[in-house]
Amino acid sequence: MNGQMMDFPLTLQHLLERAGKYFGSQEIVSRLPDQSLVRSNYAALYRRSRALSAALLRAGLQRGDRVGVLMWNHAAHLEVYFGVPCAGGVLHTLNFRLHPDELAYIVNHARDRFLIVDDALLPALEAIRSKVNLERLWVVPFSGQPLPQGCESYEEWIAPGDAGFDYPALDENAAAGMCYTSGTTGKPKGVLYSHRAVALHSLAMCLPDYMAFRERDRVLQVSSMFHANGWGFPYAAVMTGAALVFPGPHVLGEPLLDLLSQEKITVANGVPTVWITALHALEQNPERWPLQAGLRVLSAGSAVPASLIERARRSGIHIMQGWGMTETTPLATFSFLRPDMQQWPGEQQLEMQSRQGRPVPFVELRAVSSAGEIPWDGRTLGELQVRGPWVAASYFEFPEAQDRWTADGWFRTGDVVSIADNGFIRIADRAKDLIKSGGEWISSVDLENALMGHPAVREAAVVGVPHPKWAERPLAVVVLRDGVAPCETELREFLTSRFARWQLPDAMVFVPEIPKTSVGKFLKARLREQYSGWKWGDA
Repeated sequence: MNGQMMDFPLTLQHLLERAGKYFGSQEIVSRLPDQSLVRSNYAALYRRSRALSAALLRAGLQRGDRVGVLMWNHAAHLEVYFGVPCAGGVLHTLNFRLHPDELAYIVNHARDRFLIVDDALLPALEAIRSKVNLERLWVVPFSGQPLPQGCESYEEWIAPGDAGFDYPALDENAAAGMCYTSGTTGKPKGVLYSHRAVALHSLAMCLPDYMAFRERDRVLQVSSMFHANGWGFPYAAVMTGAALVFPGPHVLGEPLLDLLSQEKITVANGVPTVWITALHALEQNPERWPLQAGLRVLSAGSAVPASLIERARRSGIHIMQGWGMTETTPLATFSFLRPDMQQWPGEQQLEMQSRQGRPVPFVELRAVSSAGEIPWDGRTLGELQVRGPWVAASYFEFPEAQDRWTADGWFRTGDVVSIADNGFIRIADRAKDLIKSGGEWISSVDLENALMGHPAVREAAVVGVPHPKWAERPLAVVVLRDGVAPCETELREFLTSRFARWQLPDAMVFVPEIPKTSVGKFLKARLREQYSGWKWGDA
């Protein structure tokens, strides 16, 4: 016997209609590339998103057509988040920081038909234009510069509005968005997000033990909106009617703190390197940037050091750690303190907060080694595998990568984890970043997080470098705080209380900056290449 509930599709059209009906006066703030602020609201979002949907259909958009987007984080990007999928198209967010050849490959592989681009990012378009086949190009004008030949004004195009527009009837399983993986393990691969996946993901994010979005919140979208649905923040905020603030390209240090303080932000996101930089400035001049009490920050993209969580707490910022991937829409696990943990000693609480947490509702996980599924003992390591309603079941037109899924339907993440008896996972490393030395595994993540707990260290990355006797040995690449002299002996002694001697880095390199990926993760592949010929001395 079936239930007798209505067949009501979970689509983004519902979220947009809800925003227009109930949250029209709620504010949307955008900081543009020239650092000027533009204030708008949800009523404008509703009107302009529908105008975009109507304009796309007039342009001949067919169901499933991909619409590429090259944009910073701002209100126009938000209206594209809704206008494209609500018209039946697929929003394809493009990483403009990629090399032009890689970006062109992604546009061509996805078969993007149209493209919308900020005028501030026209150089990124020009670098690929001769290598791609785009039917029409629309430019969002911020600076007033003349349009390049063959490009049209986005504002003039949507100016006719939504007169006569009706939403096309969409199945909730229809594709709404597309994002390509970073390509660190081969060619970038496309992930297609359904309307249903995005809607359910948004609901999960808003649960009280997770990000708990509320209409009274003011949300700062720091994470790039071209990266995995902006971590789901734009959709969750619109669903609940929270005010949204977009920083444009200004997301490091003082400009970020200015927005946090001036716009009275209560919720934000961003990779750990963003918050390391912000806290460094805040600690130098705490009176300059009064922050909202209880500011909640989701930090992900790489493991969040316990030292960063503790430093942020002292500055009134509650950093929460989540884990996910492009393939998981992205939120899959979340770390929070259960009621029984509230009475634990501070160090024990901090240790739990530095884990990647438990799976959010409807996401299931397991970890598997060569011996089978690992026990939940907090020690045994295995590859993390996940499944759920917003976990990808395949890549877009990339059948040769189908081995990323097990025969019984679980996604192989490539992350190596242990699982505690309470279900909290700790990521030991990416499988490719684990260091195998003398037959034993060493976690580069654990060493990095410990190093970044030393007061002299701003950032640290650890990689395995070939060794004639031990196969690999760890080498630490360290960025010190301003005015601090290199102190390898002191750092080694600092690590000795936490690690066995065979786990310690055999050498440390002090550098002004660690190379990072386009989304702020340490670029370990480049470090391994750079130091592959390291001379260890007596082996």
